[in-house]
Amino acid sequence: MPTLGVNIDHIATIRQARRANEPDPLLAALLAELGGADGITAHLREDRRHIQERDVRVLRQTVQTHLNLEMAATPEMVAIALEIKPDYVTLVPERREEITTEGGLDVAGQLDKLKAIIAQLQEASIPVSLFIDPDSNQIKAAQKTQAQFIELHTGRYAEAKQDDDRNQELNSLQQATEEAIALGMRVNAGHGLNYRNVASVASIMGVEELNIGHSIISRAVLVGMERAVREMKQAINIPSSSDFSNDNFF
Repeated sequence: MPTLGVNIDHIATIRQARRANEPDPLLAALLAELGGADGITAHLREDRRHIQERDVRVLRQTVQTHLNLEMAATPEMVAIALEIKPDYVTLVPERREEITTEGGLDVAGQLDKLKAIIAQLQEASIPVSLFIDPDSNQIKAAQKTQAQFIELHTGRYAEAKQDDDRNQELNSLQQATEEAIALGMRVNAGHGLNYRNVASVASIMGVEELNIGHSIISRAVLVGMERAVREMKQAINIPSSSDFSNDNFF
C-alpha cells in the first residue's frame, strides 16, 4: 500500500483568514506525524495565500518524516528551495486566480526551462517530482527532464460522477503509472482524494505515496488531526470495492 503525505496548507488557510497566529501549521504537522503520516507536504504559493516562508523554514527543522515542498517553477521559489533544502520538491502549475491547483504541469510545453530548474535542484541533492496529468505525452516529457518522480493528478478521477467515468479515469491512472515506471520514474499521486474514493487509487500497483490535504484537514476540524490521519491511513488499506459505500468514517 502507498504511504501517506499529509498536506497542511489549509491549516494555514484558516490562520491567514484572520492574519493570526493560530492554528499553527507546525503543530498540525507534528500531530499528523503522531497520527501516522509518512510525510508532510506544504505548498508555498507565490501569493502566500496560506503557507508562509517562515512556516517552511520551521517545518524543515522539525518534521521527523519527510518534507515535500510544492512550488511553482520560478527563480524565486528555486532560490528558497536551495536555501531550505526540503527532502524533495514537487513542481506544480500555479495561477493566482485559481482556488486550488486545477491541473497538471505542462512539462512538454516548457521542457528546456524545467530541465534547467530540475538540474539546479538535483545538483543540490534535492529530488524533484513533477505534478502532471495521466497523459502519455507529459509522462514522456517528464522522463526527459530526468526528474526522479512524477505525481499523477487524480482530480478527474475524484470529480467523476458516474461509475463508467470513474473507472475510465482510474484506468488512465493505472496506465500512466505503468508507463512511468517502465521509463524509470517513481510515481506518487494526489488531488481530490478523500476517505471514500482513496482505496481504488491506493490499490494501483507502483504508486508509492498519496498526497492528501483538504479532506484530512476538513475531517480534522471535527475530530482532530491525529484521528483524521489515522482514519485516512485506514481508508487507504480498505479493499477498493468499499469505495463510495464505506460509512465507517462518517
